[in-house]
Amino acid sequence: MADEDDESEQDETPEPQQRLFTLTEAERARQDLEPFLIEAIACRKKISPLDDHLNAVSARIMMMGGLLVPYEKLAKVRIEHQQLTSLLKSAVEKILDTGCVIKDLDVGLLDFPSIIDNQEVYLCWKLGEDRIRYYHRQDEGFAGRKPINPRDLGSGDIVQ
Repeated sequence: MADEDDESEQDETPEPQQRLFTLTEAERARQDLEPFLIEAIACRKKISPLDDHLNAVSARIMMMGGLLVPYEKLAKVRIEHQQLTSLLKSAVEKILDTGCVIKDLDVGLLDFPSIIDNQEVYLCWKLGEDRIRYYHRQDEGFAGRKPINPRDLGSGDIVQ
């Protein structure tokens, strides 16, 4: 019984504190992350039809109780799928390792945790925008984006 208590206490290790970005840090990270985001989006788009193809073959095999399949062709599709999945995973990990949050991979939406006026917010950037111009509170989404006003920041770069 005592061993079970020790195990439950070990499982409750506190999560590492979320990284907070200044506007300058977020902008630098955005520039560094953009190629990885583009790669992740491209891989995801290429994986989708491969998934559809492999699922269709699998369904056909199950419905027909087995059938002869072109193994070489399917093996090539499977290898391509695995390579793309690996590239996607690597790109996503590189993005997340910075402390950035991926909100929507389909459109390339990234959030950078920060603090403005003592409120926890996300500095929000979407692929195609030339710089970070918006923020929103954590309980708001993309629709709640507000423009970053330099006057709201006060003296210096107080966005954290």
